Parts: sequence; C-alpha cells; structure tokens
Amino acid sequence: MWELLNVIGTIAFALSGVLVAMEERYDLMGVYILGFITAFGGGAVRNLLIGVPVAELWDQGALFTVAFVVMTIAFVFPRIVRWTLLRRGVFFDAIGLGAFSVQGALYAYSMGHPLSACIAAAALTGTGGGMIRDMLAGRKPLFLQKEIYIAWTLLPGITVGLGWLTGPVELLTVVALVVALRLCSVYYGWRLPNRSI
Repeated sequence: MWELLNVIGTIAFALSGVLVAMEERYDLMGVYILGFITAFGGGAVRNLLIGVPVAELWDQGALFTVAFVVMTIAFVFPRIVRWTLLRRGVFFDAIGLGAFSVQGALYAYSMGHPLSACIAAAALTGTGGGMIRDMLAGRKPLFLQKEIYIAWTLLPGITVGLGWLTGPVELLTVVALVVALRLCSVYYGWRLPNRSI
C-alpha cells in the first residue's frame, strides 16, 4: 500500500510539475528540475518535520526512474497530458494531494507519532512539493488560492492518525475522496470563510 501511494503521488506530481514548466516555457532541464522538485519536495519537507533523515529520499531509486520516464514522455508527447480540462494541471495536483497526504499521515502513524504529527505530515507531504513548484515558477501557491486546498488534508490526517482507516481499500477510498473534494472545490468555487481588515 505504501509503495502504491508513493508511485501514484510521484507520477501525479511529476506530471503536475511538467505541465507548469511547459506553461512557463521552460527548457528540458527546467522541466526535469520542476518535475522532480514537485514529486519529491513534499517528502523532504515531511522528513524534516518528523525527524527522518532527508538522505532517505535518495534511497528511492526506482521512483526517480519512474518520474524521469513519465516526465520525458510528457515532454515529448505533450498531448497525452492535455486531456485534463482543469486549469494549471489541477487534476494531477489533486491526485498528488490525495495520495501523498494519505502517505504522509500513514508514515507518521507507523512511526508512533501523535495525531498532531499525522495531521502535519499529511498537510506537508501533500502540499510541500506543489508549494515549492509554484514558488520556483513565480506563481501564487495553490494552497493559498481561494478554493479549498490544504484543508482537505485534514481528512487523511485525522482518520489515519486516529487509526480509524488503515486497510488498503480504506486508504484508497480516502485518496479518492480527497481528489474528488479538491476537484469539486475548484469546479464549484468552494471557499473557506475569510475576513479583511
């Protein structure tokens, strides 16, 4: 289950990074850099938060290969990923958000961390890569947009952190729910309350 979430999140965020890079008209190296940062940035932030050596990120050789192949295919055949109708690669970003937020919560829970750490790990793993991607691309980070974004990571953070949902089917259901809620928040313009001074 852990590896499945890793693969799903890595592919989705790598494609998200590629789409943003191509929209900004980056060259091939820029595409790879933005794609890798998007795919692995959240895990690095999470590891720093919960005390796991960041160096463990380099042990994921197979995932780096998967990301590299996916990004190369997307760059050479961009029409393959243009079928998504949502702006700025929101579809792939939503998949990455769902997979990595569940993975982050699961990781913290498996290490015996409290609920607060599971929630934080879910939020940072799910949004960290996208946040770094948008900052490097000179864009306003998606989690600061008006539509609900980072709040959806509370769902896996709480349900996994409390040990309510830990089975493979249950976790995939949470991933699908986060993806669906994120896409609905964009499509319908759902927003959290805000105030101005």
